Amino acid sequence: MKRSLALIVTLASGFVLSATAQTPAAPAAAPAPGPARIAVIAFQVAVAQTNEGQRNFADLQKKYDPRRQQLKTLSDEVDNLTKQLQAQGAQLTPAEQQSRATAVDTKKKQLDRDAQDAQNDFTQEMQDVYNALASKVYDVMQTYAEQHGFTLVLDMSQQQSPVLYASTATNITKDVIDAYNLKSGIPAPPAQPAAGVDAPRPTSRPTTAPKAPAAAH
Repeated sequence: MKRSLALIVTLASGFVLSATAQTPAAPAAAPAPGPARIAVIAFQVAVAQTNEGQRNFADLQKKYDPRRQQLKTLSDEVDNLTKQLQAQGAQLTPAEQQSRATAVDTKKKQLDRDAQDAQNDFTQEMQDVYNALASKVYDVMQTYAEQHGFTLVLDMSQQQSPVLYASTATNITKDVIDAYNLKSGIPAPPAQPAAGVDAPRPTSRPTTAPKAPAAAH
C-alpha cells in the first residue's frame, strides 16, 4: 500500500466555479482561493498507536514468542559448549578438540540461520499488518483533514521529512488516532506488565516510527 508510506499526502482543494452566470458571454469569475492550511502527522506512529495497532502488534509479538524462546535455548547451548571447550581444551586430544569445535561451529551456523529466518518472517508479517491497518487510518486522516479544512498534510515520521519546524497546533497525529479509535470501536489494550513487551502509547507529538525487534541471539 504505497500511499501509507508516502512522504507527502496532498489533499485536493481546488477552485469552485460560480454557477450564477447570466449569459455564456459573461461568466462569473471564480472566487479567489483561501489561504492554505497545513498540518503535520507522524503517520507510521499514528498507525501503530491506534488501539487496533497496539492490539495487532502485541498479538504478533506473542505469536513469535515461542520462536524467540527456541533461539534463546539454542544460543545458551552454543555458549555452554563454547565455555566447555575453552575450559577443557588442554585436557582433550587434538581429535576431541576438533570434534567439539566442529559441533560448536555447526550450532552457531544453525543459530544464525534460524535467527535470520525468524527475523525475516517477523518483519514480513509486521509489514503486512501495518499495511492493512495503514490503509484504514489513511482514510480517517483524509476525512479529518477535509472536515477541518486542511489543504496539505505532511508526514514528519519519515527520515527524509521536509518538516523542520511545526507548532503543536498543526500536529494532528493524536487527533487522527482518537478519530480512528472512535470509528473502530476497539478499546484500548490493557497496560503491559513491567517485564512484558511495551506497546506503543499515544502521545501528543510522537516523532519516531516503531521498529521490528531483532530476533534473539
